Amino acid sequence: MYYPSSASALICGGSFNPDPALPLTTSNMVKAPPGHFSILYFAAASTFTAKPSEHLPAAIKARHLFAVLESKYPGISEKVLSSCAVSVNVKYIDIEGDDAADLDLLIEEGDEVAIIPPVSSG
Repeated sequence: MYYPSSASALICGGSFNPDPALPLTTSNMVKAPPGHFSILYFAAASTFTAKPSEHLPAAIKARHLFAVLESKYPGISEKVLSSCAVSVNVKYIDIEGDDAADLDLLIEEGDEVAIIPPVSSG
C-alpha cells in the first residue's frame, strides 16, 4: 500500500509519517492535546480560517460550536458555516435549526470535528 510522505495529498496539508500498520484516516493525522478536541477545516472553511485544523478547548455542546468559531473568525457563519455539514468522530450530526437532533451533543476531549462545505464538480 502506498502512503504519501505528506498528508497534503489527502487532507489539508502538513507533514505526516503514518504507521503502515494503521489505516490511513484523519484520526491518525491530528491529535488534540489534553483537554482539547481537534477541528478539521475542509475546502472553503480551510481557506476562510487560513488553516487546515486546530485544537479547541473541550468540552462544548454542538449548539455552541458555530458561535465559538464566529468569535474567532468574524463572518465565517454567514460565508461558510451556513452551508456546511459537520461531523463528530466521523459521524455527521444535525445541528441545523432550533430543534435539531444533535444540538446537545457534547464535543469532548479527544473528539474530532470536521467542518465540510458543499462539494461541487464540473
